[in-house]
Amino acid sequence: MAKHSKYQQNIIRNFYQNKEAIGLQRLGELITELYLSEGKAREKVWKQIIGALEKLEIKPAQIEHLQKQDKPELLAKLLEELLAKQK
Repeated sequence: MAKHSKYQQNIIRNFYQNKEAIGLQRLGELITELYLSEGKAREKVWKQIIGALEKLEIKPAQIEHLQKQDKPELLAKLLEELLAKQK
């Protein structure tokens, strides 16, 4: 295993400290893409959203419900709740 410099160690540590915030930001970007997408592009965005939600440890039943509803508004509300919990 390669040894990391002090600088690299700080970058890695900061990434893991901010992992949840990075995930929430990514989810927000994907919600925006979902609003704008149609057809096959929408399906692709949903796959990415599911991955982001899994990384944020959202329950599979809730993810499935959100996907079946296919309403970006519900995802936006979930994001607001997650952001409120983060503070």
